[in-house]
Amino acid sequence: MSQTSLSSPAAERLAALDMKHIVHPHQVIGSPAQPLVVARASGTRLWDTAGNEYLDATCGLWQCAVGHGRQELAAAAAAQTETLEFYASFWDFSNPPAIELAARLCALAGGDLDHVHFTTGGSEGNSFAIKLARLAWEAASEGMRDVILSRNNAYHGSDAGAALAATGIAPLKEGFDPLPDGFLHLGIPRRGPLAEASTDELIAELEEAIERVGANRIAAFIGEPIMGVGGVICPPEDYWPRVEQVLREHDILLILDEVITAFGRIGHWFGKDRFGVAPDFLVTAKAITSGYFPFGAVLLSDRVMELLNGTLLRHGLTYNGHPVGAAVALANLDIIEGENLVDRAREAGEYLRDQLAPLESSPAVVEVRGEGLMLCIELAEPNAVAVAETIRRRGVVVRGLEQRINLSPPLTISREEIDIAAQAIAAALEST
Repeated sequence: MSQTSLSSPAAERLAALDMKHIVHPHQVIGSPAQPLVVARASGTRLWDTAGNEYLDATCGLWQCAVGHGRQELAAAAAAQTETLEFYASFWDFSNPPAIELAARLCALAGGDLDHVHFTTGGSEGNSFAIKLARLAWEAASEGMRDVILSRNNAYHGSDAGAALAATGIAPLKEGFDPLPDGFLHLGIPRRGPLAEASTDELIAELEEAIERVGANRIAAFIGEPIMGVGGVICPPEDYWPRVEQVLREHDILLILDEVITAFGRIGHWFGKDRFGVAPDFLVTAKAITSGYFPFGAVLLSDRVMELLNGTLLRHGLTYNGHPVGAAVALANLDIIEGENLVDRAREAGEYLRDQLAPLESSPAVVEVRGEGLMLCIELAEPNAVAVAETIRRRGVVVRGLEQRINLSPPLTISREEIDIAAQAIAAALEST
């Protein structure tokens, strides 16, 4: 038996235990699928319990920027665990890694994003930003400003509260009512041949919504720089600057959900830099530790802190500012900087798009789109799950949803590995 494989009985036992005991996200309850049990990972590669090797073209869920199996991150976690495994960061308690990480994040973000609240993930971060936007206006004696503007097709999380209410993907909300009210969803900003509205029309819709609801009722606008789960939907170049201009005219706060786009995924440190906007909140998670530890950070502007000045923050979750997570994040940022992964993501993304572009001549493909290493293949039919399974059988893991194949490999992926992924995708589409 090799290092990466188990005997058949052992592998079958794990699969059976999984199907009996684990309730997986996005699976039909009571009808579990045979699991692909990942036993080991290194770089861009995964191995299951049978020893089969796969190229990871999804990073699991967009998160693994620096690749799998990085000993630097394991060492950082081990060293911090031996020194201080955990202590609460409530009240006046803190720890050195969290302090150093906060300063480093603020320096990376620049501008007036000079304050940090730590979280354990994206849904939590978006809920906190929405919560704090409302609290900020309450503190400023404008407590009627509680409406949150979001967008159709947006994904901001799957909690039972604000993050899911802000999400604009209807099937993800089915059966979970009543959700919090006070959320208004607007049109989808999309460039390219599938665009449903121009920037002029989207801005007109935004201005009409503000006039109808009243600027004195609206706390914030939340949006992903590039929509991720909704299909890697890239906005027109002038969309975000014009949205920001309208929001500033009406003193409405801007929350950028950068859970996916932050830390190099689209070839920039942050999506705000790509589109030239200055948010009041910048929500991060995923690639902040490359998934090696559940962790996130919400960066807050000076404007938000001024509104909140003198307010007691009655909010907190146990693992806020976890020292091991912060230590891993610091080591992860060292790798991203030291290996120039932000620029590599931009260059690798351009190469990957070039390799996938010929697919657009196929009647099975509508469009190949995306930026950096955040890409989507829009199919003509809603058979993406079946296509993704075929691609997996060819040794490449992608994410299939309805009519979309999403790709988000580690930023360390090589051109040779990109060729492997593109060839597997092309062959699968030909055979489907």
